[in-house]
Amino acid sequence: MNELWWEILICFLAGAGAGLGTGFAGMSAATVISPMLVTFLDLPAYDAIGIALASDVLASAASARTYAKSGAIDIKNGIVMMCGVLAMTMVGSWLSTFVPNSTLGGFSVAMTLVLGLRFLFLPITSPKHSLQACSRTVQFIKGAVGGACIGLICGFFGAGGGMMMLMVLTMFLGYELKTAVGTSVFVMTFSALTGAVSHFALGSLPRPDLLVLCVVFTLIWAQIAAKIATRSAPLLLNRLTGVILTVLGIILIVISLH
Repeated sequence: MNELWWEILICFLAGAGAGLGTGFAGMSAATVISPMLVTFLDLPAYDAIGIALASDVLASAASARTYAKSGAIDIKNGIVMMCGVLAMTMVGSWLSTFVPNSTLGGFSVAMTLVLGLRFLFLPITSPKHSLQACSRTVQFIKGAVGGACIGLICGFFGAGGGMMMLMVLTMFLGYELKTAVGTSVFVMTFSALTGAVSHFALGSLPRPDLLVLCVVFTLIWAQIAAKIATRSAPLLLNRLTGVILTVLGIILIVISLH
């Protein structure tokens, strides 16, 4: 019985962290769920990644729906980015075979912490002038190039898609944070679905109880976070996102050191 409650607790904490990260910052659930399941439940890494990808699908879709209701999604540019992401992910995966695993492992963790500190101390409260001034065609070109870079890095480092997408949307494309997060979770819905289907098709299904628990907890917390985020002032949203990412980054660094 104690083992059962321990598993439920870990799934709850992993789902809460992943859901808050997804709803507030458009972060991939794999960043939180995978290391927690591997570290605290001794789950095989392949199964943990599969559970994280499956959790990402519903959580991202539900968050995207909430952001869409408030008009905080750029669907057209999101589709362009998604094509770039999916096209270049396989190239990144191939390139990663030439790099040691130890080099790859800490990238998404470091990116989580860096972005968290950025939103805390350098908040993005409105679109950059360059985004407002450039034509739709230029935005699409930037979106395609940005998506290709995200896909390449995601495939190369194996994780961190949400963080890279948020960085490209805010720093490179000039989106304000709310629209960047909404567009990010929209794209992640489809990329996570593709990843989950291929992951389960190539290997065995993970434990169904852990899968259901993580999916449900992540979905609940992602909905809560997305509803708070869409009603928050830009500066407050930057602060909330910064706190979430900074705390998660520190936790993941501590976990990776054990």
